[in-house]
Amino acid sequence: MSDILRQLVQHVPIPKMVKIRQQFDDTRLPDPIAELRAQLHTAEAVRHIRAGQKVAVAVGSRGISRIDELTKAVVDELKRLGAEPFLVPCMGSHGGATAEGQREVLAHLGMDEQRMGCPIRSSMEVVELDRLPNGLPVYCDRIAAEEADAIVVINRIKPHTAFRGPIESGLLKMIAIGLGKQKGAEACHQLGFKYMADNVPAMARVMIGKLPIVFGVAVVENAYDQICRIEVLGTAIMEEREQELLAEAKRRLPSILFPELEVLVIDYIGKNISGDGADPNITGRYPTPYAHGGPDINKIVVLDLTPESKGNANGVGTADFTTSRLVAKADWPGTYANGLTSTVCAPTKQATTLESDRDAIQAAIKTSNILDYTTVRLIRIRDTLHLGEIEISETLLAEARRHPQIEVISEPCELAFDADGFLPK
Repeated sequence: MSDILRQLVQHVPIPKMVKIRQQFDDTRLPDPIAELRAQLHTAEAVRHIRAGQKVAVAVGSRGISRIDELTKAVVDELKRLGAEPFLVPCMGSHGGATAEGQREVLAHLGMDEQRMGCPIRSSMEVVELDRLPNGLPVYCDRIAAEEADAIVVINRIKPHTAFRGPIESGLLKMIAIGLGKQKGAEACHQLGFKYMADNVPAMARVMIGKLPIVFGVAVVENAYDQICRIEVLGTAIMEEREQELLAEAKRRLPSILFPELEVLVIDYIGKNISGDGADPNITGRYPTPYAHGGPDINKIVVLDLTPESKGNANGVGTADFTTSRLVAKADWPGTYANGLTSTVCAPTKQATTLESDRDAIQAAIKTSNILDYTTVRLIRIRDTLHLGEIEISETLLAEARRHPQIEVISEPCELAFDADGFLPK
């Protein structure tokens, strides 16, 4: 079958590519770990921590810059205060919705017991705290709810990939969905993304009212995946301040500086990159009709899956084409669990699969609805977190040279496929 597909695309030319540097606001903290330590020493909310308290530090699965160092700084400060911290995986259904899978996700992000200097207590057991007026149950990790004297959450503030609202992806979502484990994530998604802008903060308010959540560490990143702001927020100001930080995060979001393309090639997708594998805010390809923005792209190709994603290939179905290599790495039951939990199943489907990178790229060009394949407007990125240096087709070169935020840094050259048709990464 792969031979038949290859015959259908083998005549399609692939353009020469040019490396460019997209330039965004690169404001960042010179030493974010020192900044966090300083705030932990002075923040009013931290003074509620008492010696001897068992403190659950809730951390998730996202690829937040220096998340292991941030978490270690929080753990160290709690220990300095005489508390007994432990980590709780705070990631809904990620890691295959298993306790061991979530522990492994943390390990892949550099957070294990030895390095963090504290226990990791991973469980999928939950307790029901209450119900919203609309009937949705509010769940929390059983260990955090029943055994912790205090709870601290850490997360990045950023636009969500499937809905819009004053609160999107941040501390409140980490509380409502992450601490809620698989059942909490399932409950929050039960009525669909149309109502998530209401349900996420509503669930978080209930949990803040009934749990000993003391403070959150909010992180905002610049367009280069570097930390530009850290704030330690007590629960009294958390919701209001998160709205302001979300507005800043949206301003700082990187982008593809070409509004219309025929083909986008993405080397890697993964849950550590985005909850959707590739961030729809970057690709313009959303899993629901309740979010919008980004470029107009005819066809998207995803070539590979990050090892940190632990086989969760959520987002591959949002693309048009993928490779046999990605499909072979996918944990399909774990991927489907993501869709069953979020109720959005299109991104967990298997995209049209070609044998190699070359075949998949040729298929995308062939189906991009242009008369002359040599005119294809094609861009290749490593992933949606790294948009500083990317590759563009030679056909975009004149436009790139006119753009004030773009620097051309190479001459045009052919993509270097190996003997099996795969690209080095």
